[in-house]
Amino acid sequence: MANRTDPAAKSIRGTNPQNLVEKILRSKIYQHTYWKEQCFGLTAETLVDKAMELDHLGGTYGGSRKATPFMCLVMKMLQIQPEKDIVVEFIKNEDYKYVRVLGAFYLRLTGTDADVYQYLEPLYNDYRKLRRKLGDGKFSLTHVDEVIDELLTTDYSCDIALPRIKKRWNLETIGTLEPRRSALEDDFEEEEDKEEDDQAMAALEANGHEKDYHRGRSPGRDRERDRKRDSYRHRDRDRDYDRDYDRDYDRDRGRGRDRDRHRLRDDKDYGREREREDRDRDRRDRDRGRRRSRSRSRSRERRERGGDRDGRDHRRRHVHSSASPRRQADEDGNAREETKKKKQKKEKKDDGTDHPDPEIAEQNRIRASLGLKPLRV
Repeated sequence: MANRTDPAAKSIRGTNPQNLVEKILRSKIYQHTYWKEQCFGLTAETLVDKAMELDHLGGTYGGSRKATPFMCLVMKMLQIQPEKDIVVEFIKNEDYKYVRVLGAFYLRLTGTDADVYQYLEPLYNDYRKLRRKLGDGKFSLTHVDEVIDELLTTDYSCDIALPRIKKRWNLETIGTLEPRRSALEDDFEEEEDKEEDDQAMAALEANGHEKDYHRGRSPGRDRERDRKRDSYRHRDRDRDYDRDYDRDYDRDRGRGRDRDRHRLRDDKDYGREREREDRDRDRRDRDRGRRRSRSRSRSRERRERGGDRDGRDHRRRHVHSSASPRRQADEDGNAREETKKKKQKKEKKDDGTDHPDPEIAEQNRIRASLGLKPLRV
């Protein structure tokens, strides 16, 4: 019976108000000694006294995840569902900061979107310190405005999943809320008005003492204008210097690129010349080898023909040395053919086939075909 919701309570967002807290956390709260001893039989009037005794806020802590007294009082408010005016008085309470945070937390769970923004946004101007109990049982320092910002901008606070609310700009678009005006804007406006008054007084003093009658302006204002003109001139000069530097850099870069291109072209030409020289050298080596082989063959023929014939060949070669290479090659070929014919004729005479006796000549031909020496008769 002690854990049931007040029969006169209305459903929040289509469900029992206590169901806004997860089941595990509800069971932790129901088992807590503070809930059983301090929260039993509380009403909307007596709940304020317990709220004023709070010295910290938080959700659960420790290894067994015990609930804090702050969370137990939130659960009690969901159970008894106090009137909206009482919750608003909690929020407007400036003497007890934890009472204010308790009312703001409850309104965030049960209030409409417009009420949440309307009553919680003014608390951004409250910068008082608060003690918050963390999950490991230690305390951390926070502020009222930080807790309010967490309630308005996040979906999870004090181990409770907060109901979703619309964005403020959506409510402003449909006309439900007016644009928010920060309290700091009044201070800014006062400072701006003060600065304008000071400038006006300074201008009046300058006009009264050092009035420039020719131009109708004060020297102070002219000096300010000249200072701005000088700053513009310096800025233009720096811009021109940067432009000239970029142009010189691009020109030098183009020269370097052209120089690299010519260098690559020279390297390619040098490579082609090297290849051409290698081909010419190989051709000269081949020609030199042919001439050497030709001279060896000629010397061999001279040795075979004998000294007298060698002398004639030497004279013939000496006479025709000034002839063209083609003509000299033809003459050398004719000389080789004549030498071959003479050699064959000599061999023919030596084989005995030209013997006057027909029988002996026939036998010599047979012996010559067998590779034997001819008969000498």
